[in-house]
Amino acid sequence: MNEKINWLKFNSDMSLWTLCADKYRVREYIHEKGLDDTLVKLYGVWEKAEDVDWDSLPDSFVLKTNNGSGDILVCKDKSKLDIENTVRLYSALLSKSFSETNGEPHYAAMKPCMIAEEVLDCKKQPIETDTLIDYKIWCFNGKPHHIWACFNRHQGSVEVATYDLDWKRHDECSVFTSHYKQAQSDLPKPVSLDKMLEIVSKLSCGIPQVRVDLYEVDGKPYFGEMTFSSAGGFMNFYTSKFLREMGDLVDLSLAKRK
Repeated sequence: MNEKINWLKFNSDMSLWTLCADKYRVREYIHEKGLDDTLVKLYGVWEKAEDVDWDSLPDSFVLKTNNGSGDILVCKDKSKLDIENTVRLYSALLSKSFSETNGEPHYAAMKPCMIAEEVLDCKKQPIETDTLIDYKIWCFNGKPHHIWACFNRHQGSVEVATYDLDWKRHDECSVFTSHYKQAQSDLPKPVSLDKMLEIVSKLSCGIPQVRVDLYEVDGKPYFGEMTFSSAGGFMNFYTSKFLREMGDLVDLSLAKRK
């Protein structure tokens, strides 16, 4: 799987990757697919951190860049936010070239910006967790394959569990580490699982491989992001056997050559 991701990174047309991995512009793709109802409410978008209109934002919101990873700030009380430090942080993030970290050229073509979105309520989850359950669904040409559920995400670690489409857990597929920890709770099947699979099938149709991340709040699925080069194409959280199984599902003939 890793080898095919890296082949695609340097031998195929990156235009769709650039559009859909962009956490702001992917909204255009979601709209084209008729899935606007899955989008989290957008409060604003800015090219410079200094231009953020803080007065226009509600008391709680999420900040993120469109072209980074792990740079999300969840503000639950604007009155307690250190705005000066936040501006400094996001100015630095917007100046970074994320594409160079793992050799991901599609990020280099993105016009950097930062966005503010609504905070989804993590208290409305099926288990006790202080972060949203992130349902990461791997898809191959419109066919979902499995779900990687991630939750209790903190600095340096996250609990993970892999489920098949019938919601049977498969820990034997995973390589657990101090960062990717074996989930201690068995997650109940999402209320909207069938709808989730329908959404990701529509979004991934015609794409050799992509991971579509969704959330669920009050039984309603919300779009998170689309990732074409998971872990930069150097995934180490699955066994070699499972990575080969995934790789065998990637049809490179579907890729548009450069």
